[in-house]
Amino acid sequence: MATDKELSDFLESVERRAFKQAVYAVRRDEAAFDIVQDAMIKLAEKYGDKPAQELPLLFQRILQNTILDFFRREKVRNTWVSLFSSMGGGDEHEEFDVLETIEAEEGSQAAESAADHVERMQVLAMIEQEVQKLPARQREAFLMRYWQDMDLAETAAAMGCSEGSVKTHCSRATHTLAQALKAKGIHL
Repeated sequence: MATDKELSDFLESVERRAFKQAVYAVRRDEAAFDIVQDAMIKLAEKYGDKPAQELPLLFQRILQNTILDFFRREKVRNTWVSLFSSMGGGDEHEEFDVLETIEAEEGSQAAESAADHVERMQVLAMIEQEVQKLPARQREAFLMRYWQDMDLAETAAAMGCSEGSVKTHCSRATHTLAQALKAKGIHL
C-alpha cells in the first residue's frame, strides 16, 4: 500500500513527463494540463491504496484513457458546433472577435503563416505515421524515452526488459525513423 507521501512524490515525479505526453497527443497546453490533472485525480481516488511499485503502470494506463476520452469529447463537441454553425445566420459581419485583430508575437505559432502552419502539421503527421509503422517494442521504447522523457531504468522496468534492450530498441527506432523521413525529404 502506497502511503500518502509516496503517492504525492510519485505524482510530482511524473507530472512533467505526463504533461509532455499529453501536449504531444492533443497539441494544446490547456487541454493537456486538464488531462494530466484528471489522470492524477483518478489515480489518487481509485488506486491510491495500491502498492507504490504499481503506480507507474496504472498511471500510464489512466493517462492514455483520459487522452482518448478527450478525443471522444472533442469529436462530439465538433459535431455539434459544425451542426449549429451551419444553421447560423448569413451575415458574416454580425460576429466580430477582438482577439482576431490582435497582432501575434513574432516567432509564436499564432504568428506563422497559414502555409507554414500547414507544412508544420504535415511534417508532424508524417512523423506520427512513421512512428506508428515501427515495430511495437521499438515504438514503445522510443515513445517512453523521447516523448515521455523517461530515463533508461524507468523504461526498462516499464517494458520488462534490460536497459541494453531499451538502448537497442531506441537506436533501431531512431535509425529507421531518420531513414524514412529522409526518404520523404524531411531532414531533422
